[in-house]
Amino acid sequence: MFIDNTWFDTALRGVILSAAATIWIVMLIRINGLRSLSKMTNFDFVMTIALGSLLAGAAQASDWQGFGQAMVAMLGLFIVQYGTARLRKASDTVEAAMQNAPVFLMRDGEFLEDALRATRVAKSDLVAKLREANVLDLKHVRAVVLETTGDVSVLHGDVLDEILVENVKRI
Repeated sequence: MFIDNTWFDTALRGVILSAAATIWIVMLIRINGLRSLSKMTNFDFVMTIALGSLLAGAAQASDWQGFGQAMVAMLGLFIVQYGTARLRKASDTVEAAMQNAPVFLMRDGEFLEDALRATRVAKSDLVAKLREANVLDLKHVRAVVLETTGDVSVLHGDVLDEILVENVKRI
C-alpha cells in the first residue's frame, strides 16, 4: 500500500492505518458525544465491542478498499447508535423492546435466591461484589441490582431513596 518492501510496508501500514482509524474514532466520538462509548445499554456494549473489532480490521487492512470499508462501517455504527438512542428517548415502547430491566439480587439485607438462580449469578460472586463495595454488615444493604449492562450496583446505608430502584424488577 505504501512501499514495495513487504516487511516495512506491513509495519508502516499497521502504524499509519491504526493511527488514522483511531483519529477517525475520536472525531466520531466528538461529534456523537461521550455517550458513544458508555455501557448504559446492551446496544452500547455491543457498539463498543464492534468498534474495537472494526479498529483492528482497519489497522490490518491490506488494501484501501478494506480500510475504507472499516471506516465507513465505524461511521455506520455511530449513526445507528445515534438513531437508536433518539428512538429510545422518544418512546418507552422502543426502550422496553431494546433493553432488559435491571433486577434485584438482594433487598433489605436478604439474598433473593430466585433472582440469583434466574440471572445465573453465584452467591459467592455476589458476596465478592459486596466486599468490593465495602459492605461490613448485610443488614445495611438496602439493595443489590444486576444492571442492564451486567454491572452489579450495591446500595447500602441507612436509607434508600426509592427513586433509585423504581424501575428495578423483582423476580
